[in-house]
Amino acid sequence: MLNQTSPISRQALLIEANEIIRNHEDFLHGMEATGVEQKGDVLVFRGEFFLDEDGLPTPKTTAVFNMFKHLAHVLSGKYHLQD
Repeated sequence: MLNQTSPISRQALLIEANEIIRNHEDFLHGMEATGVEQKGDVLVFRGEFFLDEDGLPTPKTTAVFNMFKHLAHVLSGKYHLQD
């Protein structure tokens, strides 16, 4: 599948991913993709999770996880990392 997707730099991909996040109906303030890596045909996004004072996940953590999953679904079919 990699040959059916367009090459993109990590920086350009993160810019597009964060644009999708900001315009998504489930956007939460502070939600941002800060890293991405290629795992086979899938782009895996990383960023800050919302943890409580004990370092445990909050309900916002689920929203971030779901957003990164959404990015992987939307962008893995379009791009592969060129670097």
